[in-house]
Amino acid sequence: MTEPSRRTWEYATIPLLIHNTKAILDSWGVDGWELVTVLPGANGDQLVAYLKRPTS
Repeated sequence: MTEPSRRTWEYATIPLLIHNTKAILDSWGVDGWELVTVLPGANGDQLVAYLKRPTS
């Protein structure tokens, strides 16, 4: 029996500008990126989006 193929992922972190969040996420989504979570950045003032997509 063969081992099932495993999906591999690549990841990205991007800063989010509050006034332009939808446009930023839409542009990454067009390229196949899926939003995983949004967390506060290191300085606490800016949000950071964590994204993933399958590798080819």
